[in-house]
Amino acid sequence: MDHEDPAGARHPNGPNDRKHPKEMTSSMDVLEIQSLVGGRWTGAPTVVRDNPAVPGQRVSVSADLDTATVERALDAAHAAARDWGRTPAPARGRILERAGALLDDRADEAARDITREEGKTFAEARGEVARAADILRFFGSEGWRIGGTTYPSAVGTDLIYSRREPLGAVAVITPWNFPIAIPTWKSAPALVSGNAVVLKPAQITPAGAWHLASVLREAGLPDGVFTLLTGSGARIGAQLVESPWIDAVTFTGSVGVGAGIYTAAAPRRIRVQLELGGKNAVVVCDDADARVAAGIVAAGGFGLTGQACTATSRVICLPGIRDAFLEALREETAAYLPGDGLAEGVRMGPVVSGGQLATDLGYLEKAVAEGARVAVGGAVADGLLLGPTVLTGVQPAHTVAQEEVFGPVVAVLDATGLDQAIELVNDSRFGLTAGVVTNDLDTVHRFSAEVRAGVIKVNRPTGGVELNVPFGGVGDSSTNTYREQGQTAVDFFTWTKSVYQASAPRSTS
Repeated sequence: MDHEDPAGARHPNGPNDRKHPKEMTSSMDVLEIQSLVGGRWTGAPTVVRDNPAVPGQRVSVSADLDTATVERALDAAHAAARDWGRTPAPARGRILERAGALLDDRADEAARDITREEGKTFAEARGEVARAADILRFFGSEGWRIGGTTYPSAVGTDLIYSRREPLGAVAVITPWNFPIAIPTWKSAPALVSGNAVVLKPAQITPAGAWHLASVLREAGLPDGVFTLLTGSGARIGAQLVESPWIDAVTFTGSVGVGAGIYTAAAPRRIRVQLELGGKNAVVVCDDADARVAAGIVAAGGFGLTGQACTATSRVICLPGIRDAFLEALREETAAYLPGDGLAEGVRMGPVVSGGQLATDLGYLEKAVAEGARVAVGGAVADGLLLGPTVLTGVQPAHTVAQEEVFGPVVAVLDATGLDQAIELVNDSRFGLTAGVVTNDLDTVHRFSAEVRAGVIKVNRPTGGVELNVPFGGVGDSSTNTYREQGQTAVDFFTWTKSVYQASAPRSTS
């Protein structure tokens, strides 16, 4: 039986206050996270999450919704979508802008919760929360720009124009590594476009999504327009994809799960947007500064503990800089010793879970078995603290050069020149981001033109993208249809209606 908390019913200020009671607690307490269904906090929290940096320290306990509650949530979202879609877009945008301001007010609290639950450093979590608030404001302002286009007509008296229409209710399924940024950059364009959103975050990191749901609700979003479902990803995700009330699915996660979603949604011909893995490479050219290049690679490979789809996982060195670069990279790596993300001076947090650590170590073991060498790191301390690792002697066919590790592991490959380096960058089934470190403009132009990746970084880490710029990849990194972020994000969440309007017919009498 679900436990429900009607909006404001247990709050001392009465039913007009929209804050959830637990929103008033210190972020160092154990978060009791319910789901948000039809405007009500729902579900008895039973799923426990411990701090990956502090074994045994409980961080959150969240609800695991049953099938019946999910069906009720889908009914509520479907019912709310019609009126929300008819709400003027600027009014929808104002709610998002208010939510952004509210998220700013609780930024430190949300960042501490994310650090304790996911493991990233407080500085990384604080930046993620600030980004989420900016995304809400950005798409809030898009409420003034969403519209159609007028077209010339061969019939001089006709008016022809297009309208952007919302899809209805959309499912948003997000991973654990960016627990508030990814839910926000998917949900905000969907909401401002007039859709109801049903968000299913990763079961192990629900706190960021809970903060997002809380500020949207407090900002005045109508009941049912935003739904938060916590619990089993496999069970609830399948229920969402198969529901007749879901008109589109946007998903970020593994290639295997994404392929399953795509297949399951195909019979209903609904839109599916997939952002999946990456095997991102950086080419270090002979004319680069070795220390600058090492700093760029370390930031991309070890920032966020390497647990990002845009992380640097391959480095392709040209021969003239190889030795100097590797020495500089060894020195840079020493600055990323892992620890508790809330501790002073820590630049890299723990691996998110025991399962992910086992995956990381499995790739390292296989890399050595295939002939690679551990030049730096590879050791585990205090449970889930994996040291930043650099592998040398890696060959293009090695598993660690082809498959996404999703941990603080950088594989170094050698190339004889730029031609071979570009071939090695493209020798991957993924195509998300790629980078080059060089001072030569011709190299920049050639690399940008010939590399097969959705995002090209020049003298910058492969990780990190701007919220107003289209984002996505090719190959197994993405469906490569509709891009996320920026104004183009609205394209996925709307369909186009063309209107032909003739002049009023004149009476012949």
